[in-house]
Amino acid sequence: MKKKPASKKNPSAALLRSQGKDVFLPLLALCLFLWWVYRSVFHFSVFFDEVIGKAIFFALPVLFYLSVSGDKNVFISFSKEKIRKGLLLGLAIGGLFGFVFAIFLLFRHGSVPLGTPVFLTSWFWQELALAFLTSFWETLFFFSFVFSGIELRFPRWSLTKQVLLTAFVFLLFHIPNVFLQFSWRDALLQMILLFSFAFGQALFFSQRKNAYAAILIQVIWGMVLLVYF
Repeated sequence: MKKKPASKKNPSAALLRSQGKDVFLPLLALCLFLWWVYRSVFHFSVFFDEVIGKAIFFALPVLFYLSVSGDKNVFISFSKEKIRKGLLLGLAIGGLFGFVFAIFLLFRHGSVPLGTPVFLTSWFWQELALAFLTSFWETLFFFSFVFSGIELRFPRWSLTKQVLLTAFVFLLFHIPNVFLQFSWRDALLQMILLFSFAFGQALFFSQRKNAYAAILIQVIWGMVLLVYF
């Protein structure tokens, strides 16, 4: 007896995949527009932005995209099997960031400021909690969603193009905040720093697809900048 073709479910999967391709860029453009309006018009506290603002503008679009496309890559990057390896990898790479910054400060100033007393202050733990929130939302949106969406939408692109576009999207979403906080001269330096970081994160994510590692890397990177700069 011949086996029944196993492709009966393929039409619905192919339809979802096609819908994901069609909706990805318009959804991303809408998110960018709404985020720019939100950051330009409203000036809430950092806590509100990280807890409420990004939950609305970053998490809800991802949920909508998942319902339309059925793309499982977002879930794969957050799978429980990747927690242990991701945390270890994140600590290792994040620690490397700290080491590089310490060497930089040593050559620039002749010494490295001691960061130990910082752990005894209340603001450090508040900033650390906000850093985890920021890293979670941004990893979910820019890497688990945007990078995976770019892979789906442009499957024939080289990895370099996919990573560059992801980093550019990351930069576009951060431009309003950069210009709200810095002068034009300092803003340019910040944008170069943000783009370089996003490029590295996207390249790392493309190889590991591990959201836990990406979150921890961003947390440590942000806290190192906050403490030593």
